[in-house]
Amino acid sequence: MKKLFFTLLFTALSTLTIHAQRSGVPIGTSSNSAGSGISISLVKRFQHYNANTKNPDDVFDVSINSPKSVNILNSKNKFYVNSLEGEATSVYDLTTFKKIKIIKHSFNTSNQYLFQGNSNANFTYKTKTSNLNYFNGKPVESCFSHNGKYLWITYYRKSYDVNAIDPSAVCIIDTDADTIVRVMTTASLPKMIACSPDNKTIAISHWGDNTVSLIDIRSGNPKSFSYLDNIVIDYKMNLNFSSNAKIDRDKNCGNCLRGTEFTPDSKYILVGKMGGNGIAVIDIAKRKYLGTVKGMKTNMRHLIIKDGWLYLSSNKYGYVQKTLLYDFVNYFSTTSKMGDYNKWDNAFVGIGARTISIDPSGKYLFAAVNNESKVSIVRTSDMKVLASCNADSYPVGMDMSEDGKILIVTAQGKTSGGGNSVMVFKVNYGK
Repeated sequence: MKKLFFTLLFTALSTLTIHAQRSGVPIGTSSNSAGSGISISLVKRFQHYNANTKNPDDVFDVSINSPKSVNILNSKNKFYVNSLEGEATSVYDLTTFKKIKIIKHSFNTSNQYLFQGNSNANFTYKTKTSNLNYFNGKPVESCFSHNGKYLWITYYRKSYDVNAIDPSAVCIIDTDADTIVRVMTTASLPKMIACSPDNKTIAISHWGDNTVSLIDIRSGNPKSFSYLDNIVIDYKMNLNFSSNAKIDRDKNCGNCLRGTEFTPDSKYILVGKMGGNGIAVIDIAKRKYLGTVKGMKTNMRHLIIKDGWLYLSSNKYGYVQKTLLYDFVNYFSTTSKMGDYNKWDNAFVGIGARTISIDPSGKYLFAAVNNESKVSIVRTSDMKVLASCNADSYPVGMDMSEDGKILIVTAQGKTSGGGNSVMVFKVNYGK
């Protein structure tokens, strides 16, 4: 009976919070952080839902269209916002918050030079047979390489590939000029992308077909970057979907590979199975999938490593978990058969835990809570939730400045509405 009660309670909570649509929280909105020693407050917003704003810090910005992710480039004092449906990346100054540029992800006759060589070799196309590099890209996630010299952005799909069954692409942006300098073909429906700490390898996790691609970037020259391998996690998906109907590829995605993180020594890649169970482990030197570690909460969305700790977010169950990275690596590297690893500390942050960030000191974790439209703050020492702050509907992505004073959060929205917002929060650490 007790188990049944908690099951029913969890279902009820999920139902109640899934419709937490809250567009237009006022500038100045702060977290309920009394006595916690840390708080955040909304100081700026770029949004595409209200053209008649009365506050100069609430900026109507038509380039914000389903913003998926944000990346702060501290060394050049700016940040990049990827708008999925807007098919563009907006660039802003981190101090003045003025827009610097809009980078369009549109490829036609004028810029085919970006696809150098036979970029489509070894890839199979089903929806087109010609003009394969004529498309608009839908930017999802991004990462920096070479100390911020280049920004890599994955495309959820190409505009002509409605069901995301064909190869997609990743673009490389020179962050000095904020222009695309190369586009590389990659497998179906790439989402998360990460750069190794030694700046030798880019890893792209494909939500669409259960594979992870490795790209050699040792030269530092985009023209000579090249694919090393495409590693299958468990099995490669069969993408023979019917062309007569729209397929929901957010669900038809196998393991739904998402969170992707290199270990600090650049020896392993850890990949969360959002649609499966566990963390897949790849040996970079061997270019080999070693197996999957289980035991954490399922429906994993994001992974980060900070100061010797591995953190993850569980979207469906609303938890953030942490474990010592040394213990986790020692577990899978000393066994030939992976099973359940159970050394996790937990914090319930709210249903729909998406992207997580940690402040420079490592003391505080911030979580974008999608279903409840809020940002939660966790003290990492004891995994206690200290506070939360209301946010515009359905927050999904976030990044924190190097000094820990600015937290930027994107609210993407859903088919029911909401979102189309990029919120800038000031972080106050107290005395």
